Amino acid sequence: MNPVPGLHAIDFEAMSAEELLVWVYEEHGDKLCLTCSWQKQSSVLVHMVSELGLDLPVIELDTQLFFRETYETRDRLVERYGLKLLPPPPVITVAEQHKQEGPNLWERDPDRCCHIRKVEPLLAALDPYEAWISGIRRDQSPSRAETPKLQWSDRYGVWKVHPLADWDEKRVWAYIKVNEIPYNPLHEAGYRSIGCIPCTRPITQDEEERAGRWAGSDKLECGIHEDTPLKEAHA
Repeated sequence: MNPVPGLHAIDFEAMSAEELLVWVYEEHGDKLCLTCSWQKQSSVLVHMVSELGLDLPVIELDTQLFFRETYETRDRLVERYGLKLLPPPPVITVAEQHKQEGPNLWERDPDRCCHIRKVEPLLAALDPYEAWISGIRRDQSPSRAETPKLQWSDRYGVWKVHPLADWDEKRVWAYIKVNEIPYNPLHEAGYRSIGCIPCTRPITQDEEERAGRWAGSDKLECGIHEDTPLKEAHA
């Protein structure tokens, strides 16, 4: 249920990314956060937020399995834009996960691995906030094709804000190039979507953008952008 009456009268889909960011910042102020995975969408949003002068905390969901280039991209963006990067939410070490769940959980049960290393940490990280900005786009995969620019999440108890929902990949790259924004160099090595090392491979331009994530399985999402009740996610 929409927890705020009257929002149905606002045409969020007609707003530009910048207009939506300003609107949600004015509505939620210090109860608004931005999550970053240091892919090209993160580069765009970090630059956009900086240009708009929005003072936002940035949450990094560090699974401890990122590529070296991903961490280096984070450091470059933090340095250039002076990001208010929060400490990553607690997550068990990979070694401890091996003890509890068995080795290489990402191969045997990638949904469980993502739940431990992404969903549960994000749930804790979002607890102080009312709204969360994410960089997902409709053209990334069929599972994201109906993504609205603003939606309520029952799972997290926050508004999810998707300023780039109607951007395509070409527009993302054009924005990065024109504004000379630092970006993850793995994108130039065929990694059009970048996640954890064990579950990411390079792809061709003929494949869907996220085809290199969990390749060889029918998994399309890590789970943080699904609204499955948590009790079902543990099943």
